[in-house]
Amino acid sequence: MSNTGMNMRGKITFYEEKNFQGRSYECMNDCSDMSSSLSRCQSCRVESGCFMVYDRNNYMGNQYFMKRGEYSDSMSMMGMRDCIKSCRMIPMHRGQYRMKIYENENFGGQSHEMMEDCDNIMDRYRMNECQSCNVMDGHWLMYEQPQFRGKMMYMRPGEYRNFRDMGMSGQRFMSMRRITDSCN
Repeated sequence: MSNTGMNMRGKITFYEEKNFQGRSYECMNDCSDMSSSLSRCQSCRVESGCFMVYDRNNYMGNQYFMKRGEYSDSMSMMGMRDCIKSCRMIPMHRGQYRMKIYENENFGGQSHEMMEDCDNIMDRYRMNECQSCNVMDGHWLMYEQPQFRGKMMYMRPGEYRNFRDMGMSGQRFMSMRRITDSCN
């Protein structure tokens, strides 16, 4: 099994109502459209692993990182305007983390390779923003503001020429954090 393989399964249960009430839907992998299972989702419980949840189908829209714990009112706790529509399990990763960030779309402008968390790309690299990236190893969260605040986006290994294709039009990212194995 590779370093990014899923040697530990995650488990999240979604509930239609706040405080874990109403119909529920248990998920142990990616789900691009939860509407066939639940009409809405207002609370959830992560029993193991880490997940990204999205307020639009097909892993689009606003994203929220969820690790083990109980979220009795996921709408207000995460500041969601809409309910959870899709989710993606984040595989456990053991090994190095590497990501190259670029100031402009299509891998243009200033670039820097990262292997550690960066709480402010302006302070560390003198970059005004990050508009494309190449994730070589590991799984990362990118944040719109310094100090790991604001809207976030989950990045798994791959090339990301622009963030509009991921439903993040006009979004700029100022800090990045590795998703470590603390999701257990």
